[in-house]
Amino acid sequence: MRVLIVEDEVELAALLADGLRAEGMICDVAHDGARALEMTAATEYDVLVLDRDLPQLSGDAVCRALNTAGYPARILMLTAAGSLSDLVDGLGQGADDYMAKPFSYLELIARLRALGRRASTGSTATVLSRHGISLDTVRRAAERDSRPLKLTPRELGVLELLLEADGAPVTTEELRDNLWDAALDPATTAVRVTVHSLRRKMGEPPLIHHDSGFGYRL
Repeated sequence: MRVLIVEDEVELAALLADGLRAEGMICDVAHDGARALEMTAATEYDVLVLDRDLPQLSGDAVCRALNTAGYPARILMLTAAGSLSDLVDGLGQGADDYMAKPFSYLELIARLRALGRRASTGSTATVLSRHGISLDTVRRAAERDSRPLKLTPRELGVLELLLEADGAPVTTEELRDNLWDAALDPATTAVRVTVHSLRRKMGEPPLIHHDSGFGYRL
């Protein structure tokens, strides 16, 4: 799930981004409303965590602009204004959900996952399988020939994309764009290292192959 955090409190935005990445989400950050619109114009996010009180362009204005444009992402407003009238007003701007600060981090994660499932336009299959590998996309659990695989969130993401490709190659660029945030240096070996680790954990005989010039396939 790709998430854009729009929050002008730099420290809070960084903490949220680190936490969501640890949960296996791809996370970018914008610190004002104008930058948020620039980023959504270039990238299709699944969910936006949107503060209402933003510099340059308010969260309400961002929400209205995205809804007017038909932008597909779900929007969760995260704000210090938490009265019932504020909630009603926020949802009236076009938001899909609303949380007041201070908030429960576990509740935020649960709400984001729920919004992400509603926003998903990809495969609707709950369990993906190929060559003895199975992945439950809801429980985020993988097996090989009924043997559980202990995978990191990023490795699970790589495996999911390879399974969805159904034998077709998936390029390094596709893996990077879908599973890493915009801050990743394109020259880094992060994708190759993650695929190598996943291949090792899946065991013998190896199932992930690299076709030079095309990408990885399972």
